[in-house]
Amino acid sequence: MSDEKQNLSRREAIKGLAVGLGAAGSLPILNQNALAQQDHAGHGQAKQPAGEKKPTAPKFFTAQELATVDVISELIIPADDHSPGARAAEVPAFIDLMVSEAPAETKALWRDGLASVDKMSQAKFSQPFSKASAEQQTQLLTEISKNEMKPQTPDERFFKAIKNLTIDGYYTSEIGIKKDLQYKGNTYLKEFKGCSHPEHQG
Repeated sequence: MSDEKQNLSRREAIKGLAVGLGAAGSLPILNQNALAQQDHAGHGQAKQPAGEKKPTAPKFFTAQELATVDVISELIIPADDHSPGARAAEVPAFIDLMVSEAPAETKALWRDGLASVDKMSQAKFSQPFSKASAEQQTQLLTEISKNEMKPQTPDERFFKAIKNLTIDGYYTSEIGIKKDLQYKGNTYLKEFKGCSHPEHQG
């Protein structure tokens, strides 16, 4: 299978998961108050004029941790010819907000998971994950995602957590909803013609 077809298949699978589970509702570990505070991809506040957007300090992660979150989320949902990826949708900021509102156990999972990913990257590639090559990053993520359906180790549980939040963040953003899903809002119908199958008529 070509890389283009693999990317398309992965994108369609992620999209199906997002639509099927419902964004953010699939993650009971999150404090629902965080959902009301969500402010990524231009939600919640008036947009800054072009070129004047102020970077905001992380709410939970360190700068190094956030850099790793940024790289992993973009690898999970990369930009393609159809729509921008997780980075453009400001998924890392969304994840930072959600984890900042999560219980202590969840925060520990993320902090320990990110530290473990960097430790593995240092051991394998002699540099932190965010500085490794794209091929090396993909290799490491492939390794910790093998048991995604039944994660056992802290690394595996961390990967599942970041994948889920990446999907939720992307498909609750303007980019995910409007550009990727092509959602155009409710449509007014002048009439509803009903089912046209003969067996359902009369």
